[in-house]
Amino acid sequence: MPDKSFRNVLEAHQLSKEVSSPEGTLTILRDVSFHIQAGETVAVVGPSGAGKSTLLALLAGLDLPTRGHVDLNGANLSELDEDGRALVRAESVGFIFQSFHLVPSLNALENVMLPLELAGHGDARKAARDIVDKVGLADRWSHYPAQLSGGEKQRVAIARAFAAEPAVLFADEPTGNLDSRTGANIMELMFELNRSSSTTLVLVTHDNSLAERCERILALDSGGLVSDTRAAA
Repeated sequence: MPDKSFRNVLEAHQLSKEVSSPEGTLTILRDVSFHIQAGETVAVVGPSGAGKSTLLALLAGLDLPTRGHVDLNGANLSELDEDGRALVRAESVGFIFQSFHLVPSLNALENVMLPLELAGHGDARKAARDIVDKVGLADRWSHYPAQLSGGEKQRVAIARAFAAEPAVLFADEPTGNLDSRTGANIMELMFELNRSSSTTLVLVTHDNSLAERCERILALDSGGLVSDTRAAA
């Protein structure tokens, strides 16, 4: 079970990310700092090229900053090697992607069981069945991804992400490949599960109406954090 006792489950300390290009050094992020408390829902918004996906990768320990560091559930990711960061992700992080990222050779239930089995869960099958039922796929659990609609695939992805009760759930444009009605239903499900599990949600989106459902909105532009606004009480 992830440790959710930290007041700040996620801390970004003066994050900068630079890469080399034929034109010279390209700055993708510069001096981005913020803290996110356990249980918060946070949207990351900004124009294309603002650095949103890079920020998400740094926060999740999928990449390392050029300067600065990230504390995730109490662990300084820059002090860990690749295996150490992978262990923190396995214990503390869930992911939901625009393109679902399901394993095609596994059925819906097996896709949800996968992170539970990797974490050594005592009864991965029962736990997976419970959350598959919760996301409304009780009669579809034996179907493979190719047999599921886009909305059903994203429900499987959400079930998989929440199954291990992560401290932080990262969602990268989770409704980007769905029609508006299906996308609205998927987001309702995500926020409902977020409320019931007290998971911290960090959501990258171009959808303003979706961002406004979060408690905070972090706005990036040209690699910098230009605003950090909180929803009215």
